[in-house]
Amino acid sequence: MTHKCGKEERNLMAALKIANVNWQSKLNKAAHHTSDYSSTEAILRRGQAFNITLHLQTMVQSGDNFTFIASTGPSPAESQRTKAVFNLSEEGASGWSATQEPSEPGCINFTIFSPANAVIGRYKLKLQIVSGNKVSSTLLGQFVLLFNPWCPNDDVYMANEKERQEYVLNDSGIIFQGLEKYIQQEAWNYGQFEEDILDISLAILDRSLNHRQDPAADVSNRNNPIYVSRVISAMVNSNDEKGVVEGKWNGKYCSGTNPLQWSGSVTILRKWYRGRYKPVRYGQCWVFAGVMCTVLRSLGIPTRVITNFNSAHDRNINLSIDKYVDISGKTLHLTEDSVWNFHVWNESWFIRRDLGSFYDGWQVLDATPQERSKGSLKERQVYKKALKLLAVRSTGKRTKITRRRRRSSVAWRQNMTQPAQNPSISGKLILDASPVIGQDILLTLALRNLTSDFKNIKVKLRASAILYTRKPKAEILQLSRSVKLGSEEVKEISFKISYSQYKNSLVDDRKILVTAVCETKQGASLLVEKDIVLQDPFLTIKVLGPTVVHKAVNVQVTFTNPLSEVVTDCVLRAEGSGLIKDQLRINVARMAPMESSTVQFEIIPYKSGTRQLQVDLVCIHFSDIKGFVMLDVAPA
Repeated sequence: MTHKCGKEERNLMAALKIANVNWQSKLNKAAHHTSDYSSTEAILRRGQAFNITLHLQTMVQSGDNFTFIASTGPSPAESQRTKAVFNLSEEGASGWSATQEPSEPGCINFTIFSPANAVIGRYKLKLQIVSGNKVSSTLLGQFVLLFNPWCPNDDVYMANEKERQEYVLNDSGIIFQGLEKYIQQEAWNYGQFEEDILDISLAILDRSLNHRQDPAADVSNRNNPIYVSRVISAMVNSNDEKGVVEGKWNGKYCSGTNPLQWSGSVTILRKWYRGRYKPVRYGQCWVFAGVMCTVLRSLGIPTRVITNFNSAHDRNINLSIDKYVDISGKTLHLTEDSVWNFHVWNESWFIRRDLGSFYDGWQVLDATPQERSKGSLKERQVYKKALKLLAVRSTGKRTKITRRRRRSSVAWRQNMTQPAQNPSISGKLILDASPVIGQDILLTLALRNLTSDFKNIKVKLRASAILYTRKPKAEILQLSRSVKLGSEEVKEISFKISYSQYKNSLVDDRKILVTAVCETKQGASLLVEKDIVLQDPFLTIKVLGPTVVHKAVNVQVTFTNPLSEVVTDCVLRAEGSGLIKDQLRINVARMAPMESSTVQFEIIPYKSGTRQLQVDLVCIHFSDIKGFVMLDVAPA
């Protein structure tokens, strides 16, 4: 990269007899694992050497004294570790150093080392030469310094190369949603190497409340992944610091984008950046987690997305979740405790110098604005011992489900109601067929008498459209039945929720909560619940030919109108890092009831390797139909 400079700098360069500076971009990026960044700028990782070459107009006289100055932030200072002054072949107090390497005539090659605890961010590098009693200096250029998971002395060091590939370099993946027994895979385009994303990630740090209050102290603290991850966590949501994404869980989304329609972080981050830092509307937990994963990976902190099912939020911190229902099965809002169908957050990998080595490793970060961060280490230890989770790790290549403990106030409890010590009846709600949007839902309530006594049972059935937070949005169905059960007898009640009953009430989440309250004359009662997620019709993606860098290939997408009515104004969207630089949008013609349609478009891959192509059919008549396919793109 040739440095372009103004008149004053040209005069200085003439005094230093430097024609231009070669930042050895290709060589350095390969060595620093930053080749995927879509930038011509030098992007480097701390704790690792990099090379630059000075091309000279004439030979520098012997005895000249070389001094390098690396600085970052608005007020660089050696005392803040935001400025480093170091001489050739001599390590400075800051840990920075430089050596001169063999070179061809007319050139000088330097190898420069940054310390493993250097502040991350955009740096300026100056060279100062003392020749006799004359001192001259020039700006050699700029570079970006990132965290380095490949460096054993970096706090974010990750020893396993496969994990570094997955949690630092993988630019696409899966975010799991749905229910514990019906887990859905939603493709997400992290896109941390796409054009502008690194600049935007650095801009997020510069827009934080910490930076506005004390820029020098803020930049000085950017050597610490704990500090950086906390700032990013606060800035990803707009609650406290006018950050990137505005959350919304109620009402209409006409003044923004429905959270379910996002397919990746790139569009969101660019919208925030180009919109002069106005929060992007709207997000929910998986959106916050996806965006934070992008930003932290772009800065070099290993990060993954975690989904937790039956996610309880214990607002009064009593290690129990309370739920109240009336005699008809309707939820009563008498507590702020809640249990979401799922919740999504992040984990980042770094050591904890503040807490001790016992806490090194994956650290929980939750950018969803549920409540302000608080809680002592002692409280976190109580939760670590007391609360268990069912967590699904997000990965582009595999699914791994593990029961694990977690340091946070989000808990998993398998049974939300405590049954009587000697229950007299039991029950279960069963789906007779997979529920598909646009079709009737067929269910069976199976009741069992657990005693030898005769039972006369009154059953009240209720169905409600709910959000993934399990908050009811609309009543769909209410039914009453009477059942007589003999000694240890089992009986079944079959019923249906017709499409006509739920079509106008179903929210975008496509979730229905069915409850059955069963009472005997003896006063015994039973509450049975079942969460239902309506499935989308299949969307198929076919790539019509080999995928090679810089060569066009056609993609064919086929999908079906799942409804018994005509739909219009549908849009097909496609995106994928390394495949499509900007989100592709194609208007879809009118579709008759149950009609299948095919859309064909062209992509020109610009990066090799395994790539994820995502397709999303957006329509006002039903919630998004999404699909994805993994492509192996060959080099040109």
